[in-house]
Amino acid sequence: MKALYCQQNSPGEEMTFVFQERENLPPTRDNDVKVQVRACALSWIDTKLLSEIKLEKELLPVGREISGVVLEGILPLDSEESGLCEVILVHEHYLVRKPEKVCWVEAAGTVRDGVRAYTALHYLSQASPGKTVLVMDGASPFGTIAIQLAQHRGAKVISTAYSLEDKQYLERLRPPVEGIRQPLVARVIDVSNGKIDVAESCLEETGGLGVDIVLDAGVKLYSAEDESTSKSQLLPHKHDIITLLGVGGHWITTEKNLQMDPPDSHTLFLKGATISFLNDEIWNLSNLQQGKYLSILEDIMEKLSSSIFRPQLDEPIPLYEAKVSMEIVQKNQARKRQVIQF
Repeated sequence: MKALYCQQNSPGEEMTFVFQERENLPPTRDNDVKVQVRACALSWIDTKLLSEIKLEKELLPVGREISGVVLEGILPLDSEESGLCEVILVHEHYLVRKPEKVCWVEAAGTVRDGVRAYTALHYLSQASPGKTVLVMDGASPFGTIAIQLAQHRGAKVISTAYSLEDKQYLERLRPPVEGIRQPLVARVIDVSNGKIDVAESCLEETGGLGVDIVLDAGVKLYSAEDESTSKSQLLPHKHDIITLLGVGGHWITTEKNLQMDPPDSHTLFLKGATISFLNDEIWNLSNLQQGKYLSILEDIMEKLSSSIFRPQLDEPIPLYEAKVSMEIVQKNQARKRQVIQF
């Protein structure tokens, strides 16, 4: 029985992914259940975070979002099990039941983005009727689920697109209810040519009041000449986000190195606005959060079953291509969620 692992020989070196032969499962502990894996989604591995919380190993298991018989869930951060294996042992507190009408690939491919969206729009902020939510890079797998959750909660959604293809995809998004032709996204801001001012567009859309919730996909920390990659050129500057935030607004950021200068902090103070850092691993770092975490997983499955969540998935990938696919994911080159199907 093979399983996929990540190997990093020394700091700064590129990771390699290797299949390891496993003869037997580890001894069963109390509350462990045996799961026959049917699908496993691939996600970027944050080796820096693992190192900081003392979970770095020579061989890191790959694939934590799984669906299978018996159940479905996300493997804990300190799990030694690779989800890319035919049979694994998982503690029952990390699993919820999958509805029959939800397929294995959709279950595995939605669970992480669903947890991130709930963390951002339910716990770090409150998407609700009358509020305006800006979702950066809405055509990404995470952006798609965040848009669907915000719109389902009654919020007005604005999104940015990084290409013409992304713009067309966002404009085609519709609610799952038959007969309703109103798009999920009230306004799509195409930033691919670098000529559109995101702050100006958002203020125009909100009548100058600003956005209630901003969910970024990274921000530009420095001036344009200091940013080297093409993707960073498409990101908004932190000053732009502060400008477009409304009074009492919430900025949910994925930028772990974000720093505020005194003038920026003063502007946020005048607006009564807040900044929260989106780290979806918090649910696995404290047993006190277990009940909320399982409730999120159950709600994700319910929304998949009722077609409120329609994930942005690539075609299912066979196990023998998992190594190549994981290399693409680790380099942040995949625009759709990659899911291995057994």
